[in-house]
Amino acid sequence: MNTMNHKSNNLLAAILFILLTGCGGMTTRDKSTAIGAGVGGVAGAVLTGGGALGTVGGAAVGGIIGNQIGKDKK
Repeated sequence: MNTMNHKSNNLLAAILFILLTGCGGMTTRDKSTAIGAGVGGVAGAVLTGGGALGTVGGAAVGGIIGNQIGKDKK
């Protein structure tokens, strides 16, 4: 059992490292778009009770809003 937990922890750490390094070269506008899409997706899921259409729609709308907000930041 300890070996399985150790492997799971290593896999989780590797995935987290890959995700965090993937955002290193993003512009402010890219980051705002990604954050908006994430927040919109969560909000859409909450409002529709976890419905796929609400989640995707929320992510799309949030991404557009985040993109527009991010274009003003330098």
